Amino acid sequence: MSRLEVLKTYKIYIGGSFPRTESGRYYPLLVNDKKIANMCLSSVKDFRNAVVAARTAQGGWSHKTAYNRCQILYRIAEVLEGRKAQFIAELELQGIALQEAENEVNLSIDRLIYYAGWCDKYQQLFSSVNPVSGNFFNFSVPEPTGVVAVFAPQESGLLGLVTQMASIIAGGNTCVVLASEKRALCAVTFAEVLATSDVPGGVVNILTGNQEELLSVFATHMDVNALLYCGNNAANIKKIQEFAVENLKRVVIREEGLYESNQYESPYLIFDFQEIKTTWHPVEVISGAGSGY
Repeated sequence: MSRLEVLKTYKIYIGGSFPRTESGRYYPLLVNDKKIANMCLSSVKDFRNAVVAARTAQGGWSHKTAYNRCQILYRIAEVLEGRKAQFIAELELQGIALQEAENEVNLSIDRLIYYAGWCDKYQQLFSSVNPVSGNFFNFSVPEPTGVVAVFAPQESGLLGLVTQMASIIAGGNTCVVLASEKRALCAVTFAEVLATSDVPGGVVNILTGNQEELLSVFATHMDVNALLYCGNNAANIKKIQEFAVENLKRVVIREEGLYESNQYESPYLIFDFQEIKTTWHPVEVISGAGSGY
């Protein structure tokens, strides 16, 4: 008798834990019509739970020192390095050639280290001392936008997701990511890397499921500060932009591309999710009656 293989049902990642989807639904992950795993079909409730986790974690994450965030991103790279073989095998299982899979995993590790290096440097690049007339200084400095909802690239199972996530959390933001629907395997395994890499629970939350089903709630949720859409679907982009107008949510569109390219190694990807805060500071304090600044 032939043996019926027991396929793993992968969970989602919310708040540092691995719950099953609230809906109880799943979808089969297929490669060349062969079923290789069962993936959770995340619901609106799952997304809302993930946003609560991201908002709860955002204050603590944004107030960590830049050097500490750098250490944590570097630690993610270290753990990913130790599990290279598993990720290469999973990419192969999803139809990626061996050499391409090895290159994607290596670049994912390198990209984490790249953005780790920017954690304590982008502030100097984007800050400024503004010219003003008066007895005061005027400084402009970048600050995190907050909670970012992300539609991860559909064609890149690991490198695209890592690139977007790293550029967001390096700047002190937290995120809720909907992984690629057809290449979701590495995304959930990457959540296991995050869970063992000193990343506080809720900083990164990873869901699997259908993009069309969750499109509107991603764009309309009032506690999401910004939305990143990675793709070329003009109809979806239009819907997102229309929905986001209702709550003035920042929308960033990044078209699908070759994530191996150096264009995805840029501090400007961090800057996409930064707000500029301007501070006025007096040059001197005049003491005595009726004194002021």
